[in-house]
Amino acid sequence: MLLLLFSYAFYQHILFFLLLLPFSFFYPFLQRDKLRKKRQEVLVSQFKEMLSILSAYLSAGYSLENALFACIPDLENLLGKKCYMVEELKQIKRSLSMNRPLEEALSQFALRSGVDDIHNFSEIFLVAKRSGGDLIQIIQQSSTIIRDKLTITEEIITLNASRRFEQKIMNGVPFFMIFYLNASSPEFFRILYSTIMGRGVMSFCLCIYLLAIYLSQKIIAIPV
Repeated sequence: MLLLLFSYAFYQHILFFLLLLPFSFFYPFLQRDKLRKKRQEVLVSQFKEMLSILSAYLSAGYSLENALFACIPDLENLLGKKCYMVEELKQIKRSLSMNRPLEEALSQFALRSGVDDIHNFSEIFLVAKRSGGDLIQIIQQSSTIIRDKLTITEEIITLNASRRFEQKIMNGVPFFMIFYLNASSPEFFRILYSTIMGRGVMSFCLCIYLLAIYLSQKIIAIPV
């Protein structure tokens, strides 16, 4: 669909659509990082909810293992049975049922997630268990700190959402202008689609447009 849009707006010729077609195979690879980051944002939000529930169960006297298991039905009611955090907790539960230590299960969870805060949580648990301190108290305090940090991260993402929406609108403005001029004054753009120099100008405009999209995404991609 995007290739049809680009080929019509900048070239209006089926040949250029066929020439651009091989680039469509690279699109899934370009979207892979974006989908991974989106999944991590959702997982971080769900992890924050899990920490709140976990702290409540730890305060009620549950052991860490039982508190993690008790979080599953609460998260299912809150976020749904197919949410990422529920699946991860079930995976941890399966690991413990096979007599694997909890620290190993948490480390594997942190590795799968690729999220620094989850990795920090697993490291804190590992250090606290090895040091022989008050494990429950350490986990509660660490959960509070991580939860506060995640809250700030979510606020930054929310504030940046309007900029992302504006960027998407600006990405569509050139197409609207081209389609409007083609519909209202087709003679005005005909030379750009019928001569070699015109094709070159439109190719240059396409490169500038793609560069502008890349730069705008870098500008609004605030690391949090």
